[in-house]
Amino acid sequence: MTVSVEDYYDGSRTFSWLANLINIPIDQVNFVLTQFTALFLAGVLRTCLSPLKVTTATRHVFGLIIGFALGYFCFGRQTIHLAGLPALCYIAMRTLSPHIIQRVVLTTALFYLSCVHYHRQMYNYGSYTLDITGPLMVITQKVTSLAYSIHDGLTQSEEDLTPTQRHQAVKKMPTTLEYFSYVFHFQALLAGPVILYHDYIDFIQGHKLTAPKPLTGCDKNSGHYSEIVLEPSPVLVVVKKVIASLLFAAIFVTFIPSYPIEKLKEDDFLKNTTVVQKMWYLLIATLLVRFKYYHAWLFADAICNNSGIGYAGLDEKGQAKWDLFSNVDVYGFEMSLSLRDSIEHWNKGTNRWLRSLVYERVKRNKLVYTYALSALWHGFYPGYYLTFANGAFFTVVSRTARRNIRPYFLGFKMRKFLYDALTFTATRILMSYITLSFILLEFAPSIRMYLYLYLIPHIVGLVIMVVAPRLPKIPSRNDAKNADTENNANQKLINGTTRKTM
Repeated sequence: MTVSVEDYYDGSRTFSWLANLINIPIDQVNFVLTQFTALFLAGVLRTCLSPLKVTTATRHVFGLIIGFALGYFCFGRQTIHLAGLPALCYIAMRTLSPHIIQRVVLTTALFYLSCVHYHRQMYNYGSYTLDITGPLMVITQKVTSLAYSIHDGLTQSEEDLTPTQRHQAVKKMPTTLEYFSYVFHFQALLAGPVILYHDYIDFIQGHKLTAPKPLTGCDKNSGHYSEIVLEPSPVLVVVKKVIASLLFAAIFVTFIPSYPIEKLKEDDFLKNTTVVQKMWYLLIATLLVRFKYYHAWLFADAICNNSGIGYAGLDEKGQAKWDLFSNVDVYGFEMSLSLRDSIEHWNKGTNRWLRSLVYERVKRNKLVYTYALSALWHGFYPGYYLTFANGAFFTVVSRTARRNIRPYFLGFKMRKFLYDALTFTATRILMSYITLSFILLEFAPSIRMYLYLYLIPHIVGLVIMVVAPRLPKIPSRNDAKNADTENNANQKLINGTTRKTM
């Protein structure tokens, strides 16, 4: 059963007149208005409600109330889910043993989220309407990461934790206010990024723990420090990110009518275009879809920065960096030379979450479990599972190619340039090819498109996996250099021995 945006969307209708005037759906109008409101209030939190002027409780309450109000404006009665999922998880955290809460909270949160995903698929199939599943996915990341941090802090020794886990470990159960402020804080409620609990509490309390200096005569473990680090103003960075975000939105709105995704399902397009034409259309269409994500993530990043979240110290040029929790590195993604680098620069908050919960904790089949959790977290559209299955396959292919083919291109600038050009082109094609099913959502249209492309990337990938490991091994430049050094040393030893005997 499919219903229209007007029937399914439960957010405020106050600005319907504006939506009709500019011919943009009301859910998107509400989202933009909410984000601009959050941007302004983030500045208020940083200046008028800084840790030097108000108590931490005031900052908690402000973030909580504003977050809930903006959520209700966007989602109406559906906002109950934003409170229901974390409430159930908090009960589990407070009542169960720390040894098992991470598994119970993960199961509870994913089950709740899955029910909402299923409901949306039943009543609003294939729609890109803004609904409660987006912020609920972010909240799921927050509560599950917190549960694992509590488990690490209360049950694990520091020697058994990775540096990241050690930093994020929580050794004291959050109060109700701290917990729900963390869940609902308005800066990252609608579009992320995911800010882990330890970092959020540091922000609320005004702590900067990158280089602590203990007070003279104080215990270095007491948490009191002699130096207060004053962060530089984020205004310039915020302006740049807002402008970039709006530019991506303008390009998306302007050109997406010329490259609609639905065209990939049409018989006329599939039958009357060449493989090159199909691939070119797919490259442009998926690029424009990414622009929509760039708009949302960069604006959300600007909101966090304007409140004081995200300062990452100074770069090598002495310039302030505000990308500690950024969800995307646009340049890094679009200019990446490998599938691995592309994935690392895309939806970085989710990558950190998956790495923390799965990749660093399971002993075997790390890649399979990581992609499986990512697919389940996204929902039940078949296209998601096709995308992540293809992602796992081509990740293995790219590793095989890099390990066995790349050495042939090293040692000479022109060969290295050729290799980089090939991998750059292949990565652009692969990302569009893999994410095709993620955008179409449906199984049959995705498979049909793959067949009309003759499964060329899959076939090439299989050939690489079979042939590349059987190629003659080429020693790397470092290996050759080490061998030369060793040979020279041996020659000197022989010469010295010869002179002595003579």
